[in-house]
Amino acid sequence: MKPKDAHLKRVIVDFKKLTPEILSLLVEKYPDGYDDDHIVSFKNAKNETVEAVEVTTEDTKYLVKVSTKLEVTMENYDEEDYEEFEDDDPDAVQDPELEPGAEDEDFD
Repeated sequence: MKPKDAHLKRVIVDFKKLTPEILSLLVEKYPDGYDDDHIVSFKNAKNETVEAVEVTTEDTKYLVKVSTKLEVTMENYDEEDYEEFEDDDPDAVQDPELEPGAEDEDFD
């Protein structure tokens, strides 16, 4: 039996390719941030373990890689920051200012 979302296109999204639309979906789904229960792990094409959080649109399941940058960006999300950008503009979401010593590492 196929899973109910088997028809969805699956897209892995790194922070560098995060769009305002996907960021908005993440903040809507995880308004208080995500925790370990929300993180899914899988092997990528290079057989590396990847950890991501999932958001779904009508036709696509996005697996967004978790990182310090993603966490900080979600915490500081303000819809008005993205009003001048198209929803699918990958240049709209800028790297956040991280605290010294808080490297942007994927949570593997």
